[in-house]
Amino acid sequence: MKKRQGGSPSASRDRGAETFRQRTAITMRINTSRFGRIDVETADLIRFPSGLPGLEDCREWALLADSTNNALGWLQSTSRGDVALAVVSPRRFVPDYQVRIPRSELAPLAIADIRQAQVVVVVGTSDTSLTLNLKAPIVINLEARTGRQVVASGELPMQYQLASDRTPLKKSA
Repeated sequence: MKKRQGGSPSASRDRGAETFRQRTAITMRINTSRFGRIDVETADLIRFPSGLPGLEDCREWALLADSTNNALGWLQSTSRGDVALAVVSPRRFVPDYQVRIPRSELAPLAIADIRQAQVVVVVGTSDTSLTLNLKAPIVINLEARTGRQVVASGELPMQYQLASDRTPLKKSA
């Protein structure tokens, strides 16, 4: 009997199954109050094992781009359609932003290389302007798709007011 190229029949089946999994992404439908009904690939979800402060029950999130403002992103909870947090890259608005995070805060994310990490901050509002929470950034391990909101060391404001002369973020609903 001639041996098939590529190894045993079971190895061939395993490769076929792997190829099938790559072609058939699993999607999740989320009914949101802000964006309506959206479909996201489950492989793109970010898991927050401890949730976020005040939202401990929300452990899976989708990071969505804003359709009208490329500086703005949204962390949309998959379990609560009414919860979406506006987030931005802090360096876009505070070029000299330096964040020091204790190793103990980063340990659960298993970040081996700093290039695996993405840092975003939550956008809020005050009476007069939009604000950024620079004291408690959200760190995301891009490879492992895990995240955690951490408290940075040093003197950083929880409500950094964006200057009014900059292009403001577009407020939505």
